[in-house]
Amino acid sequence: MFYREAGQFKTNYVADSAIFPLREDRIGIGLIVLAAYALAFIGNSFLLQAVMIPFLVFSLASIGLNILTGYTGLLSLGTGAFMGVGAYACYKLMTAFPEVNVIVWIFVSGFFSAAIGALFGLPSLRIKGFYLAVATLAAQFFLQWCFIRIPWLVNYNVSGALDAPLRTLFGIPIVGATATPQTRYLVVLTIVIVLTLIASNLVHGRIGRMWIAIRDMDLAAELMGIRPLQTKLLAFAVSSYYCGVAGALLVFLWYGGAEYDVFNINQSFFILFMVIIGGLGSLIGSFFGAALIFILPIVLGIVLPALFEPFGISVGADVIEHLRFMIVGALIIFFLIVEPHGLARLWQIGKQKLLVWPFPY
Repeated sequence: MFYREAGQFKTNYVADSAIFPLREDRIGIGLIVLAAYALAFIGNSFLLQAVMIPFLVFSLASIGLNILTGYTGLLSLGTGAFMGVGAYACYKLMTAFPEVNVIVWIFVSGFFSAAIGALFGLPSLRIKGFYLAVATLAAQFFLQWCFIRIPWLVNYNVSGALDAPLRTLFGIPIVGATATPQTRYLVVLTIVIVLTLIASNLVHGRIGRMWIAIRDMDLAAELMGIRPLQTKLLAFAVSSYYCGVAGALLVFLWYGGAEYDVFNINQSFFILFMVIIGGLGSLIGSFFGAALIFILPIVLGIVLPALFEPFGISVGADVIEHLRFMIVGALIIFFLIVEPHGLARLWQIGKQKLLVWPFPY
């Protein structure tokens, strides 16, 4: 038996509350991290720039929304706008203080997004469900209007776009036209790993239990001594922080520049779809959801032409795009009705079946 909990005893509270309590999980995560770093040296530029970097960025944004929606039970439709706040804040800080390392400003920009998210999270004390979704939708449109109508945010650039000036780390360009995909990927991967570990510690600790109590029954949580307003605002702030950092990574380490339309309502819905398909209340589900929704059209674009070309059938980009929406829509309906925990739950079941069932006890 390769994967089992029996025989792994915990003798203290630290071991019992560990992020990865099973030895097999620790080994598996370690191998995945090593493989991710090794990919920077064996993968080509297309794989790193067009697949892995956006996958990691959207995974980080999905973790942020999952903290709010999956763990706290508060629906948000303003994820794209909160990502925009982080991107614009990072741009202003980079241009105002060019002597400070850009990675510092990427982390700091998340605090601006957290403040805006907490501000728009104030109505969550009185409203929830559909009405809270409408409030966050209003935040989406208001912030997007600010991105268009306030030229100070782009330093009065006539194009109204964000550009990525050259910035280095130990003399190596990490932002700008001369930054290589390998360098960008290593920076994004490291940031995502660090923030994922922090999020895992949060959701497995006292703060995470408070969020889950609010999600399950806010009235009972209040009777137990949990303060709903502070807990919900903290969830909004932490969620927006992660989305803000993801927005900064999106613009400066993937696109290399962007316009306001990048942070539109479609972006918010795509992040929400990633959370639903990956699994509500699951950090690993955020990675699964981002992988499925973002990498799916790339896989379809490679597999379908290869399958139908021998028969003389051409598969265009429009067909692949329609098929993508059909698959994503069907999966959303399936997971909302059948399995709310999404791909993360199917992964857990499959792991137990494949690694335990064939081997006798």
